[in-house]
Amino acid sequence: MNLDGLDIGILGPALAAGLLVVATHVPLGQQVLARGIVFIDLAIAQIAGLGVIAAYAFGWEAQGWQTQAAAGSAAVLGALLLTWTDKRWPDIQEALIGVLFVLAACAALLLLNDNPHGGEHLKDLLVGQILWVLPHDLIPVAVLYAVVIALWFGLRARLGRVGFYLLFALTVTASVQLVGVYLVFATLIIPALATRQREGRARLWMGYAVGASGYGLGLALSALFDLPSGAVIVWTLAGLALLSGLFTVRPRASISPG
Repeated sequence: MNLDGLDIGILGPALAAGLLVVATHVPLGQQVLARGIVFIDLAIAQIAGLGVIAAYAFGWEAQGWQTQAAAGSAAVLGALLLTWTDKRWPDIQEALIGVLFVLAACAALLLLNDNPHGGEHLKDLLVGQILWVLPHDLIPVAVLYAVVIALWFGLRARLGRVGFYLLFALTVTASVQLVGVYLVFATLIIPALATRQREGRARLWMGYAVGASGYGLGLALSALFDLPSGAVIVWTLAGLALLSGLFTVRPRASISPG
């Protein structure tokens, strides 16, 4: 156990990044689960990652505006495509989302084929580098997420299918580059699953509690035991979701004899 790992200078920005992701992904994840399109986040995240990898192939800086534009444009195009398929073939939308994810993942592998650092780039996109987040990295993300939250809670009924997909795409694009694909998926889906038996504000706040606690405890455990932060946070979120589910399971109605 490494108590020196509990360095607020490192864990503080990482926790702030996690809380920002939780703030937007919990309500969006509950909507994704309600719509029955669970794997949309993986598909959009992978498409955004493909945009980042394409930027690498052009030699652009990882944090440069060109890379951000490439990732955002790829995610928006993917969102528009999924909006069209949802309208055209709603009965097979989940399958089409899965196919799009696989195609984007394979395209990323092809682009990285001749890159000597391709494996490292791919790992960074999947598991993220949350411990390396700097305070100034959080400012543009915080501004974007504030707009997303305002639109979601203020105009959700007016967003429609296209508005939802576009808002989702922009949010996931920022999150993938902040915490990685795995944490994006986990933050969207695990709190939503943990709170599926709740309703209204109680469900939202419980989802926030699971997400925030998962990031806080996960970061602390990863620092104490010198383990990969992203993987530990995912497992911590799952564990907390399981525990919260045990306390919210509704008892089955008893069947009277005869």
